Amino acid sequence: MIGYAIRMRRRDFLPLPLTALLARAEEYIYTPDSSRQPNVPRGTVTAHTLTTSKVYPGTTHDYWVYVPAQYNAATPAAVMFFQDGRTFVNEAGAFRVPIVFDNLIHQGAMPVTIAILINPGTLPPLSSDQQPRFHRSHEYDAVTPLYARFLIEDMLPLVGNSYNLTKDPNLRAISGSSSGGNCSVNAAWERPDAFRRVLSFIAGFTHQRGALILPSQVRKFEGKPLRIFLQDGTGDVNIQSNQDMIAALDQGGYDAKLVVGSEGHNSKHGGPLLPEALRWVWRDWKTPIAKPLKSFASRFVDQAVEWQPVSRGHGAPSSLAVDAGGNVYFADSAKRCLHKIDHASGAVTVFRADTGAASLMFGPDGRLFATQPARRRIVAYDATGRESLVAANVAAQHLAVAPTGDVYFTDPGGRRVWRVDAKGGKHLVHEGMVEPSGLRLSPDHSLLQVADAATRWVWSFQMQPGGGLAHGIPFHRLEIEDEVANGQTRAGAAEFTPDSEGFLYVATRLGLQVSDPAGRTAAVLLKPEGNALASAVFGGPGLDTLYVSAGDAIFRRPSRRSGVLPWKAVKPPVPRL
Repeated sequence: MIGYAIRMRRRDFLPLPLTALLARAEEYIYTPDSSRQPNVPRGTVTAHTLTTSKVYPGTTHDYWVYVPAQYNAATPAAVMFFQDGRTFVNEAGAFRVPIVFDNLIHQGAMPVTIAILINPGTLPPLSSDQQPRFHRSHEYDAVTPLYARFLIEDMLPLVGNSYNLTKDPNLRAISGSSSGGNCSVNAAWERPDAFRRVLSFIAGFTHQRGALILPSQVRKFEGKPLRIFLQDGTGDVNIQSNQDMIAALDQGGYDAKLVVGSEGHNSKHGGPLLPEALRWVWRDWKTPIAKPLKSFASRFVDQAVEWQPVSRGHGAPSSLAVDAGGNVYFADSAKRCLHKIDHASGAVTVFRADTGAASLMFGPDGRLFATQPARRRIVAYDATGRESLVAANVAAQHLAVAPTGDVYFTDPGGRRVWRVDAKGGKHLVHEGMVEPSGLRLSPDHSLLQVADAATRWVWSFQMQPGGGLAHGIPFHRLEIEDEVANGQTRAGAAEFTPDSEGFLYVATRLGLQVSDPAGRTAAVLLKPEGNALASAVFGGPGLDTLYVSAGDAIFRRPSRRSGVLPWKAVKPPVPRL
């Protein structure tokens, strides 16, 4: 039996070099690219220690910097990070990064690249008879943006003080083995604005610290501009998770490849494979890596069309509301005013100043309803901007207006949902949610849906005759990061909007999450410019344009679905279950 590698995606065979023909079964042979060659300029390697981290306070990280002989300070160098730096920098070890880089850069198979090879952090002990706290799994296995932030906020500025490093994410790569492979995929997944090329050896997308969710996220999230090389062996317990990951990447149309050998959880295959993996991930490096367009998100938007800014420079734009003509209004709570966006022209004007409004929705009578948390009021504005009182002495944050004129609102501090009837009477309709936030009626007005910002759920209640609620359950399950705040895992769900088929578009920390009528997250649309979302609504005469508020701006993009006006009942089709 001759040693070989298999690309599981297309099940084609990737033969090793001819020298492998003389090898015994399942032995992987190093090519000349992993050995010192005559007349190849040698780069330099220097050792350092990071003693102060902004992202992981108290920890220290040993790291090494490889600088190729061809580096010229006048030209920004490409950058590649390696996790478990001591393993990868060792010229007598499995990967031999300095040797391989020298050879491939000399050949022109990869750009002039500075390698930053980092050991996982430790919390130093206070005395010599104590052990440090080892942070490898905490840093590498967690499905959060923290490690990407560590590279971006701690390491890049630090090394950039001495070398001219590129700011182009297309020329930044990241690699690691085992948990370091998990970390590399996750860091690029979280921050494709910073890293777009990934080499992952014997990673395990399992449930150690939540990485099991990554293949699912790849299927659901709008495509990201990434190129990913995976390696594993049939003798590794993690092989199935890598097969799941490549299937998800394939389904999303990613430029991705899985090479499988016969080894277990070791570097006997990955080490000799490094030169070819680098050639593959760096090929055509002058051409930017394209965003794939085949993920589930394509059912809802054209992924080739990005979010476009409509208006910037606001203090805290939050709630979005649509009028009968498809024009969009929003509240800027920091600047205490209401704005109107004319959908046709994109012009943004002040509708009313000094309102203190937080949440908005048009009612069946054409008035714009608004909460004023600081004044503990709910008010309504007519077409001229004249204000009238709807309810006083209420702790109202977010609101929804029923066709009857009843107003439902959430009181996050009191963990309550209330109803104000047409005569101004106040009725407690639910109590006990951790942090109730945005709320909306379903398209047919049979359900009231309420987001719980402190958890991963949007609750669903059946509307009762007389305006009461019944049979409330946490129904729509949102995607979350592996982070815990205040004892609760938070999606940070804010305001949301339904489409005519009963799908919810929920503004969250991760992006605009689309939840189907059965309560499953079907897709996640990426956040514009990386900011958490505060609100979403369909606008335009056909209600076929999605608007979101994020950061200090309002954005929009065309949708393949249409929304509904909140006061007009529309019976959605029977969902696919």
